[in-house]
Amino acid sequence: MTHHPTQSPQFFLTAPSPCPYLEGQFERKVFTHLVGDKAPEMNDLLTQGGFRRSQNIAYRPACETCRACVSVRILAQEFTTSRNMRRVIQRNSDLVGAMHDAQPSTEQYSLFRSYLDARHRRGGMSDMTVLDYAMMVEDTHVDTKVIEYRRRGPDTFITGKGQGELIAVALTDKMADGLSMVYSYFNPDFEDRSLGTFMILDHIARARAMGLPHVYLGYWVNGSRKMNYKMRFMPQEHLGPKGWERYDHEAVSR
Repeated sequence: MTHHPTQSPQFFLTAPSPCPYLEGQFERKVFTHLVGDKAPEMNDLLTQGGFRRSQNIAYRPACETCRACVSVRILAQEFTTSRNMRRVIQRNSDLVGAMHDAQPSTEQYSLFRSYLDARHRRGGMSDMTVLDYAMMVEDTHVDTKVIEYRRRGPDTFITGKGQGELIAVALTDKMADGLSMVYSYFNPDFEDRSLGTFMILDHIARARAMGLPHVYLGYWVNGSRKMNYKMRFMPQEHLGPKGWERYDHEAVSR
């Protein structure tokens, strides 16, 4: 029987590999296992320290020549929607989000597969099987939830899981100080709905309703255009050498 210490986790370092965000750069990651009764507490501490979770692994960048990856969290209680964000909310007013325990389904995988094929055909997750997907959802020792967003038609009354057309899904960790968005995906045929933005806005609303101060968005990669969307959700804090500090976009731009 393998014993996993819960008080003093062991950390490991990956070998260098090409960076998926910045051409010409190489990434390394430091990681540890999140297992046992202390996993939720450890996940909270590590996430607050800039780590991200993937299944039962917590990791963060440890690159030798680059510091472009910056941990970002939204200040949910202070957040106000812009005019464009209010339009996104209105555009998706027919969607109902329901939070469930972290259990995979064939319906989820079908949507996940369509999303990967349309948006990330050459990505590292492109060859994930239904069993790989099930592991991504189920292999967790922390308080992980699946939020399903379903379309409610004029003649549809959504009573819970399994009712209405599944449009988007978010895999989310509930922590002591906020919600951490682990992974999200959506129906690529509904590009005009801005579903990625909508799911972040919904998480902010959920965090506020729960009395939680933060929504963790993972890493903003300075210099990567596909990460720029995270800068639209203000106010937010970035993790730096002095800890979490409020990010002043206007000061940085000057």
